[in-house]
Amino acid sequence: MLIAGEKRTTIWPDADGNGVFIIDQTRLPHRIETVLLRNLDDAARAIKDMLVRGAPLIGVTAAYGVALAMRADASDDGLARAREVLRKTRPTAVNLAWALEQIGQFLAQMPEELRRDSAMTFAKHLAEKDIACNSAIGDNGLAILRTLAEKREGKPLRILTHCNAGWLATVDWGTATAPIYKAQAAGIPLHVFVDETRPRNQGAFLTAFELGQQGVSHELIVDNAGGHLMQHGEVDVCIVGADRIAANGDACNKIGTYLKALAAKDNGVPFYVAAPVSTFDFALASGSLIPIEERAQDEVTHMSGEADSGELVTVRIAPKTTPAKNPGFDVTPARLVTGIITEKGVFAADAQALAALS
Repeated sequence: MLIAGEKRTTIWPDADGNGVFIIDQTRLPHRIETVLLRNLDDAARAIKDMLVRGAPLIGVTAAYGVALAMRADASDDGLARAREVLRKTRPTAVNLAWALEQIGQFLAQMPEELRRDSAMTFAKHLAEKDIACNSAIGDNGLAILRTLAEKREGKPLRILTHCNAGWLATVDWGTATAPIYKAQAAGIPLHVFVDETRPRNQGAFLTAFELGQQGVSHELIVDNAGGHLMQHGEVDVCIVGADRIAANGDACNKIGTYLKALAAKDNGVPFYVAAPVSTFDFALASGSLIPIEERAQDEVTHMSGEADSGELVTVRIAPKTTPAKNPGFDVTPARLVTGIITEKGVFAADAQALAALS
């Protein structure tokens, strides 16, 4: 999508193929900076420290991380080590394990001397596949938004998002935002309410940034305002992403998603999850089995931003003696999900409807 009018993606190999560039998302929206990943450790740190984030982008970055590792050690032991190091970086997003399995199976079938170049080629393939996949999610979601927009009789369709499931969470297009960008291109008037998404503020920092760069009408709201807006008839549809979806349609996403789904159900607002098929974990019967990442306390007790001086600062917002609990995700039960938008179509959130995808 666009940054300062220039077409960008979140990750791309450098010219000689010996490194991979990423947009450092910990610096957005105040700084637009790129980082060159040169080896396995760089890729692992980028995922763990959330320089890249979002389930699809984590998976692609992991594939590139394996490719970089093959430049140092293309043996079976080197491949196994690379996959294990990357697997441990983030436990919740299933796309990470999916991508590592894909590239691992591919490389295991070939001689070690061919793995160096083949790994990078395969990682590029996964990146291109992600772009095509998200574009298809956008097309399938566009049909939903078009139908809802017709009821608005020319007035903007009002959409609520949570966290960042935009192009910054993928290679391009995004998952939850892909239908929004497709609708914009189709000339459908719309307006997006952007949850700030504490504690890391991915809505305020990232979703608001990319919508603004793309010229999409939007407003930033605090996390707890969504229910109020729905009560007063100011939201027509909710669209969120997912980091893992169980076989029964339970969807794990950024903490706070569950509360939006409850409010949507209570107020008759359609609630859609947008995610690629690679986000499904059909080995898990329900969302209760999804591991929930517990992140550092300082994400809750501190907040970062840009001071009036232009300096990027981090400040404490809680008493020094107050501990914090910081689960990174919650699970929205399938009964609260209107439908799941995938590259293969839109599916009901139940085991029978989703069985075909497995």
